[in-house]
Amino acid sequence: MQIKKFLAPTLKEATEQMKAELGSDAIILGTRVLEDERRFNIKKMFEITAGLDKKQSSKNIEAAYNDRSQVKTDLQHELEKLQKKVYQEKDIIKKDVDKKIVAETTSSIEKVQEIKELTDVLLHHEVQKNIVKELIEQLENYDGMVDVSKLESYLISGMASLIPTKEFNVKKNKLTKVALVGPTGVGKTTCIAKLAIISKIIHKLNVGLISIDTYRLGAIDQLRIFSEISDIEMAVAYEPGDMSRLIKKFKDKDLIFIDTIGRSQRNAENLSDIKAYLDAAQADDTVLVTSATTSTRTLIDISQKFNPLNYSSVIFTKVDEAVSYGNILNFVYNSNVPVMFITNGQVIPDDIISVNSELLAKLIFTGKLY
Repeated sequence: MQIKKFLAPTLKEATEQMKAELGSDAIILGTRVLEDERRFNIKKMFEITAGLDKKQSSKNIEAAYNDRSQVKTDLQHELEKLQKKVYQEKDIIKKDVDKKIVAETTSSIEKVQEIKELTDVLLHHEVQKNIVKELIEQLENYDGMVDVSKLESYLISGMASLIPTKEFNVKKNKLTKVALVGPTGVGKTTCIAKLAIISKIIHKLNVGLISIDTYRLGAIDQLRIFSEISDIEMAVAYEPGDMSRLIKKFKDKDLIFIDTIGRSQRNAENLSDIKAYLDAAQADDTVLVTSATTSTRTLIDISQKFNPLNYSSVIFTKVDEAVSYGNILNFVYNSNVPVMFITNGQVIPDDIISVNSELLAKLIFTGKLY
């Protein structure tokens, strides 16, 4: 056994010295108080005699070592469990990521295929390539935001945004003069008959008709027969100077339709003659009438050549005879002229439809009116 003495002014300090040197396993063998110890220049001191069993100390050290070894083993075991768990979670995450990548790849392939099919439909319906490109770019901007199955709906909405339309609004008790102009054979007179009946019967307007089509054989007779059947007053202007007198004659009307001569857009002189009539009448609105069966190039040429007549909207006739309707989109895209009506037959007044952008977009994409 190791024996050692510790001396301090207090018993507590002596005990702390013992523990500091011999450890907590030391045994106090005896204590005593030293009075009047001159060599330390103090009156009282405390002495502790302590001993430490070396064998017990070794056992304690070994036990402590064993405890540390066990702790290390336990920590190693926990670390291995944690690593295993991390690897398992990484495998799960990897599998989820792989599934997501596969799903996204599949979706991307489906989207590419769907966009190609939509592109083919638009081109088949004779929509211009630059317009198709713009529409497809709109779809690609929706990447990741819409389901592939909804691309067609988004495409139609995108088309609708490119198609301006206009309502036919005429007020009662306010004289409005509306002229219809356009190439030969597009159905202006039939359009006027349909609009006149709708205005009279549905909108309860007092309607008058003025024709300046004195060149086409039977044109005036056709309109006169209609006016007699429908009980709508009609007059004929043989020269621009007649317009002022006829407008005064119809001053009690709510609405006057002016039926013009069908002229080729390539004959500037004839178009100038029509403008003289419209200027004399001081027309409030001019509507371009053209056929849906006309090619895009011709439609665009018509829109440009008829510009001097200051038309503000367009009516597409003979929709029932056309095999595709991309030319309608091409026309409004290049001219920015709103569509007011389309007609789909000769029946008066049934075969005329007031349109909106969505209806026209569906017509152009599907090729079907209903």
